[in-house]
Amino acid sequence: MSISARGLTPSWRHAIPLLFALIAWLVFWYWDTVVAMVNVWARSDTYAHAFIVPPITLWLIWRQRTELLAEQPRASLLLALPVALTTFLWLLGELTAVNALTQFALVATLVIATMALLGIRVSKRIAFPLAFLFFSVPFGDFLMPKLMEWTATFTILALRASGIPVYQEGLQFIIPSGRWSVVEACSGIRYIIASVTVGTLFAYLNYVSLRRRLIFIIASVLVPIVANWLRAYMIVMLGHLSGNKLAAGVDHLIYGWVFFGLVIMVMFMIGMRWSEAPKEHHESAVLTGTVQAAPTKTWLAMLGIALLTAAGPLAFIAITKADQANAPNLAQLLPPEGWRETTPITTWQPAYTGQSAENQASYVMDGKAVGLYIGYYRNQDYQHKLVTSTNTLAVSTDKTWAVTTRGALPLKLDGLPPTIRTAELLGKVGTPETRLVVWQWYWINGTLTASDAEAKLLTAISRLRGQGDDSAVIMLYAPREIAAESLPIFAEKARGQINQMLTSTRNQR
Repeated sequence: MSISARGLTPSWRHAIPLLFALIAWLVFWYWDTVVAMVNVWARSDTYAHAFIVPPITLWLIWRQRTELLAEQPRASLLLALPVALTTFLWLLGELTAVNALTQFALVATLVIATMALLGIRVSKRIAFPLAFLFFSVPFGDFLMPKLMEWTATFTILALRASGIPVYQEGLQFIIPSGRWSVVEACSGIRYIIASVTVGTLFAYLNYVSLRRRLIFIIASVLVPIVANWLRAYMIVMLGHLSGNKLAAGVDHLIYGWVFFGLVIMVMFMIGMRWSEAPKEHHESAVLTGTVQAAPTKTWLAMLGIALLTAAGPLAFIAITKADQANAPNLAQLLPPEGWRETTPITTWQPAYTGQSAENQASYVMDGKAVGLYIGYYRNQDYQHKLVTSTNTLAVSTDKTWAVTTRGALPLKLDGLPPTIRTAELLGKVGTPETRLVVWQWYWINGTLTASDAEAKLLTAISRLRGQGDDSAVIMLYAPREIAAESLPIFAEKARGQINQMLTSTRNQR
């Protein structure tokens, strides 16, 4: 008997309401995460495409409705077990205020819960639509610095190959017709995310073989990267050849999107030449199984998933309540032996926000001055956290300070991490221009590291142990001409006092 004549089987009539109920349950417990995702979609052009990802997923499932109804949904208790892992990952993301982790964990929980309730056979049919849901997660900003670096490198090489002399300072460069800077909008992240999302959907709908699908998806990653390099080069050339009358201001963005649109259109036109006809499906599909799903098993899977998913938010509420403490009182560092406090050696201040307390001071010995900045964080949340992409040494739009180089420096000093982060800053004030060398590392509840990822992990572990989230960033800086000598000397003298001061601040919670 065909599906159309028979209608929904008892298994489907039982599974569908439970699936909708489970989705509502997840939305209830993870409402803040859902709202955070939608807010990013609404305010960021980079992720505005995510609004259409859920409708596309539903459409992809709907177009397979005949084949799906030919299967029997059979709940799988085994598939429900990974929900414990995704819930724990969500908890780690909340404890460390990492949006991407909480949102990926939520989508993964939804996907796994759907698979557990419908079973393996049905899940295989809708594997791609479920996986496509992950494109709704606003993710990819961490690639921006590297993409900006690649764009600057290609543009400068292309300009020099065109016979135009270029003087480079990090992401800024000067040509005879003016000064240019590679900022966040030049990274191409918008083009890449849009291309990968649409390209993946295109590959699924137009190809059957896995090989062709993977090749096109890889092309949808590489083509916009190269296209963005060419776009940046063409915009600089347009500005240079027109005396900076073209490709400036809004024109800059318009030319970029027009060029990107043409490139992607050509990529899809070429991709259509190798499209494959989809497998034919008969509307009169016959049921593939006669054994009905056991209601008891479905309810058990539903109950298990419901309990596991509720455990994450409840645990976060309990941990947050236990962690709350008064605002810290961060003391000023006393001058280390042989040093004395002096007037500020520079006007520079790191572009950090959300600190619970901070202090900045300068010290001098034998005419060699060193600056110290400490930003202390407690009761961190999404608006007030130590490790975030918006906390940086200098923002790209800063007219006075710019980061020209970044690196890492291994150290063998007790009281300092084995490797610290280094950077050189260019201050476009005065004559000659100011150049600073900066050393940077983190103090996470008594543990030292220079890694963002490790700092997040240490914060999560500390909170899980009930020890709070006290953290700090420490920066030493000095003029470039004396930094190689003065920074190591000051660090060796001040390391113990810095760690002791931070520990004392933590103990006063």
